[in-house]
Amino acid sequence: QVQLVESGGGSVQAGGSLRLSCTASGNTYSLGWFRQAHGKEREGVASIDSDGTTTYADSVKGRFTISKDNAKNTVYLQMNNLKPEDSAMYYCAADFVLGWSPDLINYWGQGTQVTVSS
Repeated sequence: QVQLVESGGGSVQAGGSLRLSCTASGNTYSLGWFRQAHGKEREGVASIDSDGTTTYADSVKGRFTISKDNAKNTVYLQMNNLKPEDSAMYYCAADFVLGWSPDLINYWGQGTQVTVSS
């Protein structure tokens, strides 16, 4: 059983930056982030495999960076140049491939809110 504990998030003005963290207990082959804005479906944002391969949604490429500290089993999402449309609840997830339906994912964090004001 994998447990995911998130931290980070908050409120920032457009153009600002935030960093999310997620620590996993147990072994995983990938970690990453989804987000869900109010009234919208949950969508994949970024993922990183056990070999360090990263994948990003087109909407965040060039602005968000996912990284992992293997010693801490923690994944980070550095979010720069934030836009109001990035406002959402961000969820850490484990053992998935970006592009999968959220219904196929077994491990989720509790979620952390990111709000970007214009």
